[in-house]
Parts: sequence; structure tokens; C-alpha cells
Amino acid sequence: MSRPRPWEIDDDLWALIEPLLPVVERRPDHPGRKRLDDRKALQGILFVLATDIQWEWLPQELGFGSGMTCWRRLRDWNEAGVRHRLQEILLAKLRGAGQPDFSRAAIDASQVRALRGGPKTGPSPVDRARPGSKHHLITDARGTPLAVSLTGGNRNDVTQLMPPLKAIPAVRGRRGRPRFRPRRLYADRGYDHDRYRSKVRTLSITPVIARRGQPHGSGLDVHRWVVERGPSWLHGFRHLRTRWERRDDIHDGFLQLAVCLILYRRVRALC
Repeated sequence: MSRPRPWEIDDDLWALIEPLLPVVERRPDHPGRKRLDDRKALQGILFVLATDIQWEWLPQELGFGSGMTCWRRLRDWNEAGVRHRLQEILLAKLRGAGQPDFSRAAIDASQVRALRGGPKTGPSPVDRARPGSKHHLITDARGTPLAVSLTGGNRNDVTQLMPPLKAIPAVRGRRGRPRFRPRRLYADRGYDHDRYRSKVRTLSITPVIARRGQPHGSGLDVHRWVVERGPSWLHGFRHLRTRWERRDDIHDGFLQLAVCLILYRRVRALC
């Protein structure tokens, strides 16, 4: 069996996504041109995400429609919260199969260059102060992505410790209360600050954060390696290696969509 292309959507994934998409009724008096099928538009968005092609160069001979049409669908679906509801469904399926593992979580950030500037960009401290953005990722004990956020490249990691924690959705899938808080949180020295340790404790989470000034080799990498590989999974989608969009909501939409695709791969692997 041939391996599916990164932008192809199988029937199982589409069955999860289709009910979440907003329904747009055609006007009976001025119906206009027939609306592009949502599945084709989503495949066009995934084609851009996987190949890093520019919107205007999207190959229409593949049936995706114009790049502007796909861009508008991504914008509208972001505003409708489709990606958040899809993430909740996928996490619930994983929990029903015995995942994710909330015994601990790990957080890390990665830098990407933002060539066109825009909101949530800033002078990157690792790229000669060129405009950049950061992807902040939090995973469970097995490396399953739980939440991701976007900030400027000049934002200190420790100041972004709480937003991803609070962005973890309530994970259902089993009887009883939904889970949305890990027991322990592992982080490197970039998150070393007693004030933020206290904030983490207010969420009933035990912070396990390496301290600055200590000899190299905190031993936390035994648990943190699962999040270290996370950025490579995200940046396996070529469009996320560089931020091309001035609008932060569009880049964040791509980022959240990539997380959903990673979660779906895990769901499919368990089936």
C-alpha cells in the first residue's frame, strides 16, 4: 500500500472534521459561483503547510481551488474554533486508549524567523536581532502534544510558562472528571524563577525546573527528551520552519493544525 501524501485527508479524519466546520448557506436570490468543497479547501491548506509553497502558487490542477480561497477558509475556521474542538476530540480518543500520560509534562520553546514581521514577533536573541517568533510546546510524559502557543522571539521563556499550561484542554474519553493538569512539570534553566514556580503550584502541579548556576547535568533530560523532539515534529511541516505571515492568527492556525495532525497520527497508530 502506498504511503498517503501529507496533504491527503483519509475518510476517518474527515469524518471527525466535517461536523465541526461552519455551514455556509447559499443565497437563493444571488447564489453566485458554487462554493469550493470544504475537503478540497482543507487539502489545499495542508498542501501549503506540508510543502511551504506560496498561496498564489497553489496548483489548482489538483483541485484545491485558489490560494486566496484556502486562505479565507483557514481564517474563518480559526475564528470558528474548529482546531480547538478537533484537538479535544483527538485527545479524548487517546485517553480512551490509555493515553495521554498526565503523570508529568514537559515544556520547551523553539525559535523561527519571521521574515515579514507582524504581531507576536520580536528581535531574536539567537539570530542577530532579526524579527522572529517562538513556538512554545507542552507535551505529556510520552511526548503527546497537549498545547502550543505563539509569541514574539524576544519573549523570555519563563514568562510564557503559564499560558501553555492553562491552554491544555479538558481531556475526556473516560468516565469521571476530565483531565487537564499534569502532576509534575519539567523544564530547563530558561524557566528558572521562584515566582513562576509558585504560580505553577497554584495549579496543583509540582514544578521540576533546573536552576541556573548549578553544575551542568541536572538529570532532568531523562524526562525532558520527549519535548525536545517536539519542535522537530512541528517543523517537519515545512511551512512552520519560517513564519511568512504578518497575521499572527494565520500562523497560529497552521501551528494548531500541525498539532492536530500529530495527534491524529497517534490515534491512527493505536487503531
